[in-house]
Amino acid sequence: MKNKTSNKKNFFSKLVVKLIRKFGYEIIDQANLEIPGINKNINDSLSKSGSKSITIPLGTTSIKNKINSFTIIVRSYTFEDLNDNKVMLDQSKQRIYEFPKIEYTLRTIKSIIKSCEYSKKFFKDLDIKIIITDDKSSKDNLDKIKNLLDSTSLKTQIINLKESEFENEIKSKDINGKDISKNMTSNMRNILKSIQISQQENSDLFYFLEDDYIHTSNAITEILFTYEKLSSQLDRELFLCPADYPYLYSNIEESKILIGNKSHWRTVKESLITFVTSKNMINKYLDDLKSIGQLRNHPMEKKLHEIYEKEYCLSPIPSLAMHATNINSIYGLPPNFDWKKIWEENEL
Repeated sequence: MKNKTSNKKNFFSKLVVKLIRKFGYEIIDQANLEIPGINKNINDSLSKSGSKSITIPLGTTSIKNKINSFTIIVRSYTFEDLNDNKVMLDQSKQRIYEFPKIEYTLRTIKSIIKSCEYSKKFFKDLDIKIIITDDKSSKDNLDKIKNLLDSTSLKTQIINLKESEFENEIKSKDINGKDISKNMTSNMRNILKSIQISQQENSDLFYFLEDDYIHTSNAITEILFTYEKLSSQLDRELFLCPADYPYLYSNIEESKILIGNKSHWRTVKESLITFVTSKNMINKYLDDLKSIGQLRNHPMEKKLHEIYEKEYCLSPIPSLAMHATNINSIYGLPPNFDWKKIWEENEL
């Protein structure tokens, strides 16, 4: 015999859930942490791209700054003349695991592809494009990069830089009057190319990325959700960095702590030249950003740091990417991070 009382109770519960949802609220079952209205657990991703960001127990943030398009520009350098291609740009130090540079480039690109593909589960209508700006790579290395890009259905493109590009813009001497190396000139040329592309591409958000940042699978999802949420809350455009750099802990400085989608984010006043920002912000600081590739400052990121005195720049805790530098570099490997796991997950 059916329990009529139980059936009535279930019917009444479902009705209450529907009514509450119409007013923009959700019921959480404290006994099992389930949300019956949407058949999810509170540990699942509850945010809806372009609509609302949900953080338990802080509630909902309405999205006012929806991201419709996202362009990632990876600056690729796989030179053949740098000590079997293992040392870092303009340095004599080898990177962690001591592989040729192409290995870090390929793992970076693979991790970005994986992370972008994962983000499409939540940002289904988002237009994502990955552009590789390559300087001086061999045909063999370029073929490896192309094969990797061909493995995804995402929009991709390789742009090969010419050595003569921007030669009239790049100063041959640094801010102190010293000659800059050919490798640094190449680096600056690639930065200028990235900025030029950001002016040509019609995209809401741009990710300027060096080719030695290996990302977690959820990195792009967290970056996108966090940008939508925090730019809506603060009512302003932002800079986001993917890495929790070790040098950020070398001094005791004040930071604001904000809640992103699934991570904490803190305000920082410095970063390397790997960051996410909007087309509007690029246009606002176009001359400053271009100057990074025109005149070698010390530090190279000086103009970026000056921008961060006026704008929010945020870094994730824990890190969303491993900057694969020398193990002793204060600008490299993020602390309290499973470097080996991320490295092995992106093996080709």
